[in-house]
Amino acid sequence: MAQTTKKAIAASLKKLLSEKSMDKITVIDIVEDCEVNRQTFYYHFKDIYDLVEWIYTNEASKALGDKKTYDTWQQGFIQIFKYVLENKSFVINTYHSLKREHLENYLYNETYNLLIGVIEEKAAGQNIKEEDKAFIAHFYKYAFVGLTLDWIGKGMKGDPSSIIERVNILIHGNIIKALENFRSDVHI
Repeated sequence: MAQTTKKAIAASLKKLLSEKSMDKITVIDIVEDCEVNRQTFYYHFKDIYDLVEWIYTNEASKALGDKKTYDTWQQGFIQIFKYVLENKSFVINTYHSLKREHLENYLYNETYNLLIGVIEEKAAGQNIKEEDKAFIAHFYKYAFVGLTLDWIGKGMKGDPSSIIERVNILIHGNIIKALENFRSDVHI
C-alpha cells in the first residue's frame, strides 16, 4: 500500500510539472491532485525534494536494467536517455530547480553503476586495485554526465544515439587500456 501511495504522489508531481515549474508547486498542490491529505504526504516524504529524490532512486533507476556489460553499455546509456525523454518535463524542471543535485545524483549513480559493471567485467582475472577500478569509473562518469547535462540544458535537441556513438568512437578501447595501465603486477 505504501508503494502505491508513493507512486500516486509521484505521478501527481510529474503531472503538475507539465503545467508549472517545480519552484511554484506546493505540497498542497500535490495532495489535492492525488486526493490524499498532507499527513499522508509527510508520512512518506519530508518535502517535495525528498519526493524528487525518491522518484529518481526508485523509479528512474530501473531504466538501466541489466545493460552493464562491455557489449551492452551503449544500450544502458540509451535507456537512461530514454527515461529522461519519457519524463522530459520532470527532468527539465528538476534541472532548472534549486535542487538540481537530485537529477545530477541520479545520473552520477546510474552512470557509475553502468561503468563499474563494464570495468569489473574487463578487469576479471587481472591484478587491479578496487580503488583504481573506481577511479576509472569516476573519471568516465564525469564525462558522460557532463555530456548528458549539457544535452538536457540545451533542451534535449540532439539525438541520444548520435551522442553515444560519438562517445563510443572517442573511448573505444580506452577503458581496457586504462585497466592495463593500472595493473598492480606491472607497477611492481
